[in-house]
Amino acid sequence: MLKFLKKDSFWLGLILGIVLPGLIYLILHFINISIRNHVSNRPYLTDAMVQIISMGANLFVMRYYLINLKADKTGRGILLVTFAIGIAWFIMNM
Repeated sequence: MLKFLKKDSFWLGLILGIVLPGLIYLILHFINISIRNHVSNRPYLTDAMVQIISMGANLFVMRYYLINLKADKTGRGILLVTFAIGIAWFIMNM
């Protein structure tokens, strides 16, 4: 399994770029709901903040693939998805 993640592939970058922010978003969203239900009536983070943080998670993975593994194709795939998500976020929050 770990060999698959060290592969230099544009498609791997696209998959990682989509899956990682989705997982981070779900985790932060459920933590936010849990805090709202148990601690206070208002959420700790706004929805926009959760979305931005989940997009930012791609930066760390992209840096790992570009700098440490020298996997340019994978890094480009992650970068493409990050830009697409960022543009969609700005369009939806206008």
